[in-house]
Amino acid sequence: MNKSCLFNHNNDERTKRTGENMIGCLCIHGFTGSPYEVEPLVNYLKEKTDWKIVAPTLPGHGETLSLKGVTYQQWLEHAEKELQMLLSQCEQVYIVGFSMGGLISVYLAERYPVEKLILLSAAAKYINVRQLITDICEMLKDAKNGQLLKNELFLRYKGKVFSTPLSATQQFRKMVKQVTPLIEKINVPTFIAQGLADGIVPPKSADFIYQKISSTDKEIYYSKTAKHHICHTGDKEELFNKIFTFLNRSSKVS
Repeated sequence: MNKSCLFNHNNDERTKRTGENMIGCLCIHGFTGSPYEVEPLVNYLKEKTDWKIVAPTLPGHGETLSLKGVTYQQWLEHAEKELQMLLSQCEQVYIVGFSMGGLISVYLAERYPVEKLILLSAAAKYINVRQLITDICEMLKDAKNGQLLKNELFLRYKGKVFSTPLSATQQFRKMVKQVTPLIEKINVPTFIAQGLADGIVPPKSADFIYQKISSTDKEIYYSKTAKHHICHTGDKEELFNKIFTFLNRSSKVS
């Protein structure tokens, strides 16, 4: 697919409009999530750069969910519009995608001329049964000790189990089925990060993406202690430093 045909921007014209070589960064959250999921990384990048950073809320998402009747096409279209806006304003655009947002990022990177791609706990595969059992056992232990309200996983998901309609989960599965085949078409520099203590997305998801992606400029990073919310758990500073370094260095020559 010819990306330039899909979204043809003239660099000279953009330079005239912006007056500088602006960099944009689109950060996309996950299923049933909100920009909170990528907020620590967004804040880190804002402190380090003068980039135009956008972290939209996908339709039906946010701290209060309203997913009934919302389709996965609406999630893709919303992210697409945000990317189009950044591409019209910036010389270079990076995409960061967390969990389901990682798949949306793949969809966008296959269609548009983005410079680099960051995939965090990207949900090409999902449910790490062994870790999920461990997490449930921890929640039961915390409940027994009266500490359940301090359990990070419980706090993030306690209200979402009952407010996520089955139709929304079906839409998520449909999107995974549609987007996963696009992974092998991605040839932009890509950084993949995965927590080994993630009970939602297993490490094999990161392995799968790394093996399938066509880019020769790709890195994979595993955090031994990070759970699914990789921007909030584990060695966050190390992860953010690696992402920042990857985004700032020149692309490797194939």
